[in-house]
Amino acid sequence: MINRLSRRQFTKIAAASAAYSLIPGRVMGANEKVNVAYIGCGNMGGGDAKSVQRTGMVNPIALCDVAFGSKHTAEIEGMFPGVPKYRDFREMFDKHGKEIDACTIGVPDHSHFPISMRAMSEGIHCYVEKPLAHTFQEIELMMAAEKKFKVSCQMGNQGHSGANYHQFKAWKAAGVIQDVTKVTAWMTGGRRWHGWDIKGYPSDPVPAAMDWDTWLGTAPEHPFSKKLHPGNWRSWYDYGNGAFGDWGPHILDTCHRFLNLGMPNKITAEMREGPNDFIFPQATTIRFDFPERDREPACAITWHDGKGNDPARPAELGPDRKMGGAGKIIYGKGLTFKGASHGSPLRIIPEEKMRELGKDLPKVESGSGHHENFILGAKGEEQTRSPFHVSGPLSQMFCLGVIAQRLGGELEFDRKTKRITNNKVADALLEGPPPRKGWEEYYDIS
Repeated sequence: MINRLSRRQFTKIAAASAAYSLIPGRVMGANEKVNVAYIGCGNMGGGDAKSVQRTGMVNPIALCDVAFGSKHTAEIEGMFPGVPKYRDFREMFDKHGKEIDACTIGVPDHSHFPISMRAMSEGIHCYVEKPLAHTFQEIELMMAAEKKFKVSCQMGNQGHSGANYHQFKAWKAAGVIQDVTKVTAWMTGGRRWHGWDIKGYPSDPVPAAMDWDTWLGTAPEHPFSKKLHPGNWRSWYDYGNGAFGDWGPHILDTCHRFLNLGMPNKITAEMREGPNDFIFPQATTIRFDFPERDREPACAITWHDGKGNDPARPAELGPDRKMGGAGKIIYGKGLTFKGASHGSPLRIIPEEKMRELGKDLPKVESGSGHHENFILGAKGEEQTRSPFHVSGPLSQMFCLGVIAQRLGGELEFDRKTKRITNNKVADALLEGPPPRKGWEEYYDIS
């Protein structure tokens, strides 16, 4: 492991990312349609393309996917006959960069960074699937680029425009949620890598339609495998961010934002079942400790993932309420709250307390949907709710969790310098391995 940037450069970028312009680089007329490119046309990327198209405020300019002609891209290809298609995002931007106002990036975690950095450098507004990027440092650079290029960005944790966002914001402002000292969060359903016996990277023939070199992007090179594409990349340290990257942004986003959590100062791997050098453990329990912060008390978040690794059932829930496969329990001053994932609103537990307080709870408003909010942000009509300077620190918290899942033990993190201070191997993983030859340019935003 080597650092891509020196500690001084890294800290300088972190400081420069602290302030942001709210005016997007490209401001459009109220009736003008946004020219969009859809990058990643299968699975979540395809879903993003359909959701953005449904806003009625866009004009598709180009499609990009490394595996056009495959089953998982067929629907989006069929939706946009005649729209130019590219397997390599660099070629697409070379030919259409001046036409494109905004893009969606729904590709594997390790590819978010180079695509969004190229787009932002051309003043293109970016909708990037969660988690924001693969490494802590990549996220730091993306936040700096958002500021430098004055683009309007959105991370794809769509619940951050849903009922839970508006409710948590209103309840926190009204003092219903206050002095939170403990949060228990979990995602204990089955994951793709559960049950795998992995001792190295497998290999399969590369499909004829696949551009494997572009798929690899900046990440370490390994042979094509069905255990990597499609979808299985999330299982591997070199390409994905596991359950943290997949579900964390849908479960802990409002806690992180409205409790002003920022970065933890300690991350502890309390349990790892089946640790592996290549893929995520079969189950983990990871604790994040946050210090006192601007009128907020110290707070601990404990995360559970893996089949059967359910957290203790809170007494306030009662014997008849189900915990569910994903969710959170928030322990505040005088009140305890139960939430699920995405935009699901919180419930005060026990239910009798919720009914007792019902009419006195503050009114909760609503707003535009997440994809609509992104397009309105590109037009300069709204501020996006999950811009990189908001979703970036949330994603960085999960990157720290991934390092704890990988190495185990207890990590001490300096919130000012943004470095791990007690483990050199863990600290190097903030950057990860150097980019593949030919992909270095994306790490320079000078």
